Amino acid sequence: MGTSDSTAALASAGLRVERQPLATGCIEIWWLDQPASRNALTDALVEALLAACGRAAADRDLRGVVLRGSGGHFCAGGSLGGFAQAIGQPLAPGEDDPLVPMNRRFGTLLQALCALPQWLLVAVEGAAMGGGIGLVCCADHVLADADAQFATPEVTLGVVPAQIAPFVVRRLGAARARRWLLTGARQDAAAALQDGLVDEVAPAGGLDAALAGAIARHCAAAPQAVAATKQLLRVEAETPLPQLLDAAAHAFAAGLRGPEARQGLAAFAARQPAPWSVKP
Repeated sequence: MGTSDSTAALASAGLRVERQPLATGCIEIWWLDQPASRNALTDALVEALLAACGRAAADRDLRGVVLRGSGGHFCAGGSLGGFAQAIGQPLAPGEDDPLVPMNRRFGTLLQALCALPQWLLVAVEGAAMGGGIGLVCCADHVLADADAQFATPEVTLGVVPAQIAPFVVRRLGAARARRWLLTGARQDAAAALQDGLVDEVAPAGGLDAALAGAIARHCAAAPQAVAATKQLLRVEAETPLPQLLDAAAHAFAAGLRGPEARQGLAAFAARQPAPWSVKP
């Protein structure tokens, strides 16, 4: 499948990809593009995002990804359309539950977003609810419009926030995650900033300008150094400290011996910008 065919397939599933060239490499804007449903996460959209993550992981020219929603909202959460027939219906004895792999697939997506070797910025306006909070928790930097609203309302609907819960805990810490996940209370951008879900709140209507600034800051970082650092951060919680520090030493040595360190340190000594330090 060619690039144009792949892009068309993603668009038909509700994911619009905009590739923006830089002086070195490029960035991509991934638009959740189903505004009629406030960009609810259908099975097709989850698969499109997974496909985009797989392609991005192998794309040496891609410097970073921005994830945002079209139509004035980020994401209203998971679509229950695929589960409608099963609501309130018990399984027959001995029957395997088809809901289990369907739900687990969303967790696979969250893992893939966290594992992107590029930096991931999430820009939130309007609603970020349920599964949309899961997407937010995968970001390296989260920007929110001052009028954005956040919630994990699953328990108020009699539903378990199953796949997002570990990611919310990692992002917020256990105590704050309990408050978010066990009450489902709606939070504004200021409260989300205070709790650590959001890193930066833009003035109302100023999200695009704040996003441009965040992109420029992240483009000051060397791509391979970013990828190696994200790898260390990702395994930190699951690796004993001595083993993690051994891996970190190897990553440091490999980076110092590579071309990015040579270019970056030479540019620093010459008081010049590094070759990857470009504005979009």
